[in-house]
Amino acid sequence: MRKHYSRYTPEMVSRITGIPPNQFLEVAKLVGEMGRPDKVMTQVYAVGLTHHTTGSQMIRAGAVLQLLLGNIGRPGGGMNAERGHANIQGNTDNAISWEILPGYLKVPAPGQRTIADYVDESASKKARPNALNFFGENYGNFMVSLLKAWYGDKARKDDEFAFNHLPKPAGNSSWITIFDEALQGKMEGVMLSGMTAASIGPDANQVHEALGKLKWLVVMDAFPTTSSEFWHAPGADPSQIQTEVFVLPATHWIEKDGSFTNSGRWLQWKDQVLPPEGESRHDHHILADLFLRVRKLYEREGGKFPDPVMDLTLDYRDPAKPTLDEIAREVNGKDLTTGKQMESFKDLTDDGKTTSGNWIYVGSYTDDGNMMRRRNGVQDPQKNDPTGLGFYPEWAFSWPANRRVLYNRASADPAGMPWDPKRAGIRWDAAQQMWVGDVPDYPPDADPKDATSPLPFIMTGEGTGRLFSNGLADGPLPEHYEPVESPIANPLHPKVSSSPATFLYDKAAGRPNRFGTVDEFPYVATTYRLTEHEHYITQHVEHLVRLQPEAFVEVPAELARAKGIETGDRVRVWSKRGKIEVKALVTKRLGALTVDGKKVFQIGIPIHWGYVGIKTSDHWLANALTPFVGDATVRTPEFKAFLVNMEKM
Repeated sequence: MRKHYSRYTPEMVSRITGIPPNQFLEVAKLVGEMGRPDKVMTQVYAVGLTHHTTGSQMIRAGAVLQLLLGNIGRPGGGMNAERGHANIQGNTDNAISWEILPGYLKVPAPGQRTIADYVDESASKKARPNALNFFGENYGNFMVSLLKAWYGDKARKDDEFAFNHLPKPAGNSSWITIFDEALQGKMEGVMLSGMTAASIGPDANQVHEALGKLKWLVVMDAFPTTSSEFWHAPGADPSQIQTEVFVLPATHWIEKDGSFTNSGRWLQWKDQVLPPEGESRHDHHILADLFLRVRKLYEREGGKFPDPVMDLTLDYRDPAKPTLDEIAREVNGKDLTTGKQMESFKDLTDDGKTTSGNWIYVGSYTDDGNMMRRRNGVQDPQKNDPTGLGFYPEWAFSWPANRRVLYNRASADPAGMPWDPKRAGIRWDAAQQMWVGDVPDYPPDADPKDATSPLPFIMTGEGTGRLFSNGLADGPLPEHYEPVESPIANPLHPKVSSSPATFLYDKAAGRPNRFGTVDEFPYVATTYRLTEHEHYITQHVEHLVRLQPEAFVEVPAELARAKGIETGDRVRVWSKRGKIEVKALVTKRLGALTVDGKKVFQIGIPIHWGYVGIKTSDHWLANALTPFVGDATVRTPEFKAFLVNMEKM
């Protein structure tokens, strides 16, 4: 690894980033000083890192740095994602991402016919005698308990606990892939719930074309969206669009109770503030109703392999209208031999005697009640947070096991004493023969003096943090690659400028190349949100629309002078894929960078506006400009760096 990164000299970093070597060294000195017992540093990131074709590797680079500095597992340390919405973490925990099941279990793969096959190919293997390998060793327990939650009495040992009811996809099913397949005419219908594909996807013009090739589109939302209205958007010809659109009015989150899981993994229960308006219904009621109608069709007409639908358990007072409280109890899980709610994921088994809809949420709803409702917080900090570190163990529930800091065994030295006594995560209490402090991410009675005690990183097969990882598609160590569209060739390896593992959708589908070059598009563009906006829904909020009434782009002052542009002038910004015609905001926030010896300007493009909501001007979609390409591993679109041109209108 040292040899791999020896090429990243301050001068090379400056060539790549435009940061002068002396400023880079100043930052490096500050960061390097955080690798001491009495210092700690956190890295907080959001879509500024993820929205790149190298997004996964950027995040891993930060994690590797934190491991080297000793900042993983310590209070105030870690690699922390700032989610873009109050419940994005909860969505991820519960498998909104295409490649996982709840609790980050892998989706089964073709050829896996038994639970044993699945565990053998999915779970990490124990690589050292004193590696606990907790996730790998319990993979089967978690999976069987999940299947029991879904299929109840139909999940039996003699039938692999209904494992073969689960689909085993052979291909990629990421967001971009769904709309790429729709574009190719391979997708009959799509259901959208709480998101608008027509605005949020890359290369919005191409996404609109894809939506127009569906047979049907279902949109569940509290308000009209660009997806529900795409068929009569500006420039669209409804007579040429075959898609039948069904709009199902759903409740807004303020009109229902339930839990939000924040960036710190805290499950916080919220109450319903307003009753549903008009004919709107909760989205989980809509889905339950739809499911029951499909089940009745199978009962009446039969069909190929109806078992996954017919065997699914809906153990609710009213299966058509389950309450979120009932679902929360089910997600927590129960011991089927006693009928009691599960209290610890350590007690889940693979013999069919336990259930859990998500193993990391076990303990969130026990027989003592809904732990997510707990609110012992800042009203009495001395009592409720005796550590003074912000743990507040009786405020809500933090997965897993109400643990506030993951891998907290690393917060103490090999002898069990905190690296920093003022910021003690856990410590070994010799008198009690227990680890005390935060809920230990470690066997609570493992004596640090015992040579056979587990290594600190209990979830990995090695027992240690991973500097080298085979989990990503583009290599075991992070490497710098330029965006697919870049004003320069990669100074490290100009002949392989962008990641060779990036999946090029247009090329794979035989469509024309839609990537621009610096000769035609000399400026770098980046997209972002504004303070007044929550994704796209605030197009319907009058006060916020007044604060940000129309689309604009931020233009560096030096570039504006060269082009004769002043604040308020209308400008046209275009890429290889589309254009926007909006007002300019001349700003000093975005200055020129010298990248590999070349002056490069960056144009800022706020997202949000569209052709629905409160209309105050012509609204344009920022994503008409962005490229239809994604991260090599998870296919997150490259919204943060692409090439455009600009002119005054």
